[in-house]
Amino acid sequence: MTKGAQTRRAVLEAAIARFGREGFRATSVADIARDAGVGGTVAYAYFPNKEALFLAALDEDAAAVIHEGLSTISSGMILEDWRQLLLVTLIGGVARHPLARRVLAGLEPDVTDRVLEIPALAELRKACTERLRQGQLDGTVRRDIDPTSIGNGLVAVVLSLLMSLVQLGTDTAAPYGGDVLAVFAAALEPPTASGGA
Repeated sequence: MTKGAQTRRAVLEAAIARFGREGFRATSVADIARDAGVGGTVAYAYFPNKEALFLAALDEDAAAVIHEGLSTISSGMILEDWRQLLLVTLIGGVARHPLARRVLAGLEPDVTDRVLEIPALAELRKACTERLRQGQLDGTVRRDIDPTSIGNGLVAVVLSLLMSLVQLGTDTAAPYGGDVLAVFAAALEPPTASGGA
């Protein structure tokens, strides 16, 4: 990694921590530069303004959470396991990523509407779509659904669940975890031979 790439990385990591802890309004680029151990204007060599730095930090922190989830989808687990593991992994990831957690908590209302457009979500949508398509081939997913639409919808539902969990707390929402998985099963799995879902 070049020195410039290392400096950019240090600024980005400091921005994730500082924005995650104190929020956009209470944080200055000078605070971030100080935390990164660079001069006060160095961040501007990599990011044109505070807003661009915030969005880059958000994308980076959210991508780290999403990549944790992607690792579960890419594994060879059976259908029910990957859905449950995806949720558990993303919930755990959000707890370790302060800026993603802050945005999901609704503490940065100016960017909340951007959550569905985080670049790494395209990878998650694609992985869910492929997992559903594979499930259709092996008979564990209904053949009458469009994997792309359902994969996109699945990601939107999971994000909504994450926002709810962050805002309500996992203890409040935990009793409904099995019910959420039952909804996924009813929506995705083919009916059993006895006619049940």
